[in-house]
Amino acid sequence: MQSSGIPLEIERKYLIRMPDVAALCALPGCVVSEIEQTYLPDPAPGATERIRLRRFSDRTEYTHTVKIRLSKVEAREDEETVDEGTYRSLLSRRDPALNTVIKTRYAFPLDGQVYEVDVYPFWKKTAILETELPDASLSAPIPPCLTVIREVTGEAAYTNRNLARRIPPEPDAAL
Repeated sequence: MQSSGIPLEIERKYLIRMPDVAALCALPGCVVSEIEQTYLPDPAPGATERIRLRRFSDRTEYTHTVKIRLSKVEAREDEETVDEGTYRSLLSRRDPALNTVIKTRYAFPLDGQVYEVDVYPFWKKTAILETELPDASLSAPIPPCLTVIREVTGEAAYTNRNLARRIPPEPDAAL
């Protein structure tokens, strides 16, 4: 969805039990990537700015993103692909108070919906599931291969920016 030329991102986020990553990789259409996400100083109140290096098996992509949160589910996201030189230049502006977030992403389609499972090196029993939706009032069915502990959409502790600031203790993976 778009308004004022800047795409609207509508996303739900869930804390899940650590999935069997081999089973995720075996899902049709699963794409695995290694992500390094670095935050820059906030460009304005309510806005965040980041750069991302994303390694796939056959290529590396660099992106620059400015995100303005509108609600716990919706954000305006202005994202552009940049070249390595621009990425390195932006990297020199990194926010020294924040660490680079490193994660492995498993993205896969299922029943017309794309799911992204982010596995972080600092948690052994839990991971994060995200999915984008066409409307904020909707939710997507949870893939049967995943076990949701709880929805964390809008919980500040589980935003990547806050993970860059402070890694929370691993949540209890029990239901």
